[in-house]
Amino acid sequence: MSSTHGRTRDLALAATFAGLIAGLGLVPAVSAFGFPVPITLQSLGIMIAGAVLGARRGAAAVLLFLFLVALGLPLLSGGRGGLGVFAGPSVGYLVGFPVAAFVIGALIFRRGAPYSTGYALVAIVLGGIVVLYAIGVPATAWRAGISLPAAMAGSSLFLVGDLAKAVVAALVAGAVHRGYPGLLPHRRPAGQRARETAAHG
Repeated sequence: MSSTHGRTRDLALAATFAGLIAGLGLVPAVSAFGFPVPITLQSLGIMIAGAVLGARRGAAAVLLFLFLVALGLPLLSGGRGGLGVFAGPSVGYLVGFPVAAFVIGALIFRRGAPYSTGYALVAIVLGGIVVLYAIGVPATAWRAGISLPAAMAGSSLFLVGDLAKAVVAALVAGAVHRGYPGLLPHRRPAGQRARETAAHG
C-alpha cells in the first residue's frame, strides 16, 4: 500500500467516524438535576472511534469533529457549535475526547489481534471514563465556578450511563474487527520475538 493511498484511507476513516460522532449528537442531550454538563451519546462515538481506528486515527477523527464544531457547525448534542462551547463547563470533556480516543486505541492496538472483548472493555473504561473524567471534572469545576467535590458528585451522574456505553462500544468494535480483521495488528509469538531480538543482538 502506497503512502498516498494510506493517507487517503486514514482521512476517509477519520471523516467517517467524525460523521458517526456528529450523528450521535442528534440524540437529545439530558441535563441531569441541573448539572451544567449535559449527558449525551457522543462519548459513545469517541469510544468506538478509538477502539476501531486505533490511537492516531481515532484521535484524528475526534479532532476533525471538534474542528468542525469550532468552525460553527451545530454538531454537538442540542445543536451547539462555535468557539463559545470551548469556554463553557463542557470544555474539559471536549478537550479530553481526542485524548480518550488515543488512549483507548493505544491500549487495544498494542495488544493487537485477536480482538478480546473483555480486554477492550477495560481499555475503553480506562480511556473513555477514567482519563476523560480526570480531564473533564476539574475543568467543569473551573468553568462552572463550583468546588471540585461538587463537580465530582455531579459527574458521578454520568457513570452508570458511561459504563453502559463502554459495553456497547466494546461489542460494536468487536463486530467491526471481526468483519475487517486487518484493522488490528497481529501479535508475533513470543518465541519469534525472542529469535528476532537475538538475531539483531
